[in-house]
Amino acid sequence: MMHRILFVCTGNTCRSPMAEAVARRYLTERGLRESVEVFSRGIAAASGQPASDNAILAMGEQGLNLDSHRSGFLMAEEVARADLILTMTRRHKDLVATLYGGAAEKVFTLAEYAGMPDGDIADPFGGDLETYRRCSQTISEMVDQALDRFVAETGLAPAPAMEAPEAEPTLPGGEE
Repeated sequence: MMHRILFVCTGNTCRSPMAEAVARRYLTERGLRESVEVFSRGIAAASGQPASDNAILAMGEQGLNLDSHRSGFLMAEEVARADLILTMTRRHKDLVATLYGGAAEKVFTLAEYAGMPDGDIADPFGGDLETYRRCSQTISEMVDQALDRFVAETGLAPAPAMEAPEAEPTLPGGEE
């Protein structure tokens, strides 16, 4: 069964794509990419926009690439198919729960789901690189904690590792 986690912010050019990239790394490192799909959208996004320059730079410093990201507007069908929706602020959470019937039980702020004190992740849009670095660090910590919880709650286990085929034994002198 494929699980789906949706990250939501305002414009889908800063916070939610950073969270998506961190989540992909987490899942890859733990062998869970085949079990969990992560994606991000914005509640007021203009579709097709690249990630902000400073988001690209801040995530690049963490070894994550946002070059191919393009923003997307949050659609009802994406909300419906998501198993977990993690928003960057309480306002985002309230909007998703209000606008998309049935979403209330699966929408949380990222901080809330990560077990951290209630808190919004401030929008770094328009800020300098240091602002984005601080934001990306906060998001990284929260995403790791949130995914630890999600993995525990869903009982996910890493995909079985592919074993290399055993080499054919070779007799002395190169004969088989």
